[in-house]
Amino acid sequence: MFKSLSLKVIIFGFIFTFFSSFGQSFFLGLFNSSIRDALSITQGQFGTIYASATLLSSFLLIWVGKKIDDINIFKFAFFVTILLSFSCFFFSKISSITFLFIAIFLMRFSGQGMMSHTATTTISRYFTKSRGKALSTSWFGLSTAEFILPVLIVYLLTVTSWQDLWIYISILVLIFLPITSFILVKNLNFESREETNQEEFNQKIKQWKRIEVLKDYRFYIVCLNMLAMPWIATGVFVYQSFITESKGWGAYVIAQSFMVYSVLSVITLLVAGFLIDKFTSRKLLIFMNIPLLFSTIVLMYFDISFSAFLFLGLIGISNGLANVLGSSTWAEIYGVRYIGSIKALTTALMVFSTAFGTALFGLLIDTGFSLEQVAQVSFIYIAIAAVLLFFVRNKLNPKYL
Repeated sequence: MFKSLSLKVIIFGFIFTFFSSFGQSFFLGLFNSSIRDALSITQGQFGTIYASATLLSSFLLIWVGKKIDDINIFKFAFFVTILLSFSCFFFSKISSITFLFIAIFLMRFSGQGMMSHTATTTISRYFTKSRGKALSTSWFGLSTAEFILPVLIVYLLTVTSWQDLWIYISILVLIFLPITSFILVKNLNFESREETNQEEFNQKIKQWKRIEVLKDYRFYIVCLNMLAMPWIATGVFVYQSFITESKGWGAYVIAQSFMVYSVLSVITLLVAGFLIDKFTSRKLLIFMNIPLLFSTIVLMYFDISFSAFLFLGLIGISNGLANVLGSSTWAEIYGVRYIGSIKALTTALMVFSTAFGTALFGLLIDTGFSLEQVAQVSFIYIAIAAVLLFFVRNKLNPKYL
């Protein structure tokens, strides 16, 4: 399906999204209990630190992320790789609340922020007619990580300390990523594009600058929907131990449920890629959060262990849609000339939303909200955002010159 350079870009995206998992909430949440025990802090305190560090990383991402529009992609990727390796090493040295804050800030900025931003921006810029399939294929990297890592890490934590585990991850990143980046994207430049007969058509689409995007009301309505998945899923991932305790599920139930989450994410990614290239992202956007809405209903009304698989499975479907639509939608509406700065903003907002989700979940839990009441709050947000999007769904077309 892809030519030589196209295939390299896809593989590059797959690898970088896989390694972004080390800064994702589902992965960091696996160390929640170990870190809280080591530092003697509560769920709410951990959530506040996590949210504050994540919030700070989102502000920095707005500035650093736009540099991908100006710097050679290999040099940019190399910088991100070194930063991620150092961040993983620093995470292994957590010994106080101050160190915890800095470590989470570094992991959220380098992992969740810069790694995923580098992958999706590179692919969104390079691909045109196959953008949907390309993005869906690259996001398999994160889905693969979500399938493999939870159970693997739970097992490894029984045979080694969490500090040593982070040192091993740091070494892996430092050795593997620079080599693969050199092999895959050393010849990629700003003008590199997939071969297509639609170039002339695409040139007629207005190329929006970030300042112009900020003045467009559609941007905010789409963002409300785009941000539902990250803030709610982050709350679920970070407080997975709270969910397990509230529902009375076994220690391995959530970890095993992540496999269903990952499988359905992958299936949805594959289907979504083809659907986007056929119908456009703009037409699929309205369906993105429907499974997420149903997942909150499952959490509200079901307690049996099987419901954990259904709950995370539904989140996985929305996750698969959100991962692809979160990049392709902006390229469709606003063009690709300034996609780096636009994606830096939207990625920063996504990171910000995860901070919001962590803080809100922690606050609600410490205030005495039950798990079912937290799910109700999530349900209301998703419903309001979906209604707003419904009213503007026919106004999301790009502007033509």
